[in-house]
Amino acid sequence: MLVIGCDRAGYQLKLDMMQVLDDMGEKYIDIGCNGETCDYPDIAETACEKIIGGECDKGILICGTGIGISMAANKVKGIRAAVCHNEYTSEFTRLHNDANVLCMGGRVIGSGVAEGIVRKFLTTEFEGGRHAARVEKIMDIENK
Repeated sequence: MLVIGCDRAGYQLKLDMMQVLDDMGEKYIDIGCNGETCDYPDIAETACEKIIGGECDKGILICGTGIGISMAANKVKGIRAAVCHNEYTSEFTRLHNDANVLCMGGRVIGSGVAEGIVRKFLTTEFEGGRHAARVEKIMDIENK
């Protein structure tokens, strides 16, 4: 199960990606926004709570650039959010970083590119191995 959310700047891209998720047969929870003005930190926090609480495995968050919503998401303990602009970064954030939240910018990329990013994110498994120790070090920073 996925969680998907956006602010107003990411609304159209969220709608487009929900269609992609439907086409892939992915189950998801849409936490908004629905085109109204909202604050991306609130959306990020709500989405990340669903992941940390075990209701969802991964998330997709969209704001104007992907940057602000990723910064907010990464403040939640246990979240590894990454802004991706292409399939390569999407693949490697899963392979090497075991990212659990994909962030994108609705004002930065189009829906065709975003579709490839989402598909790569959802179909790439964490490689583990030497990367597992590095991810553990990232997570240890939260406990300092």
